[in-house]
Amino acid sequence: MNNIIAVNGLKKSYGTNTVLKSINLTVQKGEIFALLGVNGVGKTTALECIEGLRTYDSGNITVNGKIGIQLQSSALQAYIKPMEAVKLFANWHKTVPDKEMLNAFGIPELSKKKYADLSTGQKRRLHLALALIGNPDIIFLDEPTAGLDVEGRVSLHEQIRALKSQGKTIILASHDMAEVEELCDRVAVLRDGHIAFIGTVNEFTAMGGKRHIIRIKTADGQNEYETENITETLFTLLSEYKQKGILISEIQTDRVSLEQNFINIVRGAE
Repeated sequence: MNNIIAVNGLKKSYGTNTVLKSINLTVQKGEIFALLGVNGVGKTTALECIEGLRTYDSGNITVNGKIGIQLQSSALQAYIKPMEAVKLFANWHKTVPDKEMLNAFGIPELSKKKYADLSTGQKRRLHLALALIGNPDIIFLDEPTAGLDVEGRVSLHEQIRALKSQGKTIILASHDMAEVEELCDRVAVLRDGHIAFIGTVNEFTAMGGKRHIIRIKTADGQNEYETENITETLFTLLSEYKQKGILISEIQTDRVSLEQNFINIVRGAE
């Protein structure tokens, strides 16, 4: 795949606070790419620089395509109706709204409601639909499912996959590791103003190696053990519990999660 976005040596400061020290990354055409990091690390700043919404101090950014943006915090005039907003955005883009896209997002069903009366999920769908009015090649989504219930989250994920199937490139900022693992092709982790990791989701997951977590629950509570050899460790633990006469009520085993790998990276662990 070809690079649709290239960022080299991106730096951004606010006064004496240097948020982005030297960001280097590429995004490939047609992929879903996640930018991860803890709160305040500069994810939104980096996205806004790439989107052209914020000036930066130095570096080079190349974007090969038209962009659409769903901001983390978006709002419309309280009394505007969804279809009125659609027509307004279409006029700005000098285009005709895509009826099929609007139907997919359920926008016509909201035609009688005012913006202030929409649910969080309905507002998210409307904002995404507005971002797509100009038929962009690249779509930026900043925490797209924040505040959504399970049904709204599932619906939005389906719509994101549909956009990918149409050849759209999607840049996603999210705190939800399950969402990242489910949707994304590649991820980058921002730490201390630099990219601490960039690679595929499988590569990100593999950073934990073959480590597993064993949780053993007894009447006295739950103990947790980490191991690379689950068979040998589990056999040893069971023998020890039996020798001590401790009854086990439940055993759980899990591979070290994507979330744990993320925590290790942002804390600077190997």
